[in-house]
Amino acid sequence: MATKARAKAKRRKAAVAKTARRRKTVGKTRTIKKKAAKKAPPRRAARPKAKPTAKVAVKPAPVSQRAQPQAIKPPPGRPAPPAAAEQRIGVVTHYYSHLSVVGLKLEPGTTLRVGDQIHIRGHTTDFTQKVESLEVDHAPVSEVGPDDDFGLKVVEHAREHDTVYKVPS
Repeated sequence: MATKARAKAKRRKAAVAKTARRRKTVGKTRTIKKKAAKKAPPRRAARPKAKPTAKVAVKPAPVSQRAQPQAIKPPPGRPAPPAAAEQRIGVVTHYYSHLSVVGLKLEPGTTLRVGDQIHIRGHTTDFTQKVESLEVDHAPVSEVGPDDDFGLKVVEHAREHDTVYKVPS
């Protein structure tokens, strides 16, 4: 039995009159035609600005109606420094956003109790709140010292390295 090999006919390339279209093969037998990309229209030159034709003379207002100079306010970028009566008690070590809880590291010789008023201040943080919840190892406590690893529920967003002050009441 002799097998005859069929010769494949070569395809002739058609002359391209339109924009070329890319073909994407999905399998061995099926192909999908993609649309050709359209070019963006050329940009138009900007119109020149109209020049004023005439100037109107303005009389100065009488001295009694002139605006008085206003006091210059400082820009809101930086919060005011803490009051002299506030005592620095620690630094925020971590903020748990899904719980609104901060981890604090207290300075030696300081304590924090439920009911104390604290002021948390940082680069973008500045708020005061009353301590309502303190926890050590997921157990509520009423007082913590500098050696305790504890969490404190806060009312606003705090960040690591924010400073915590105790406000005298």
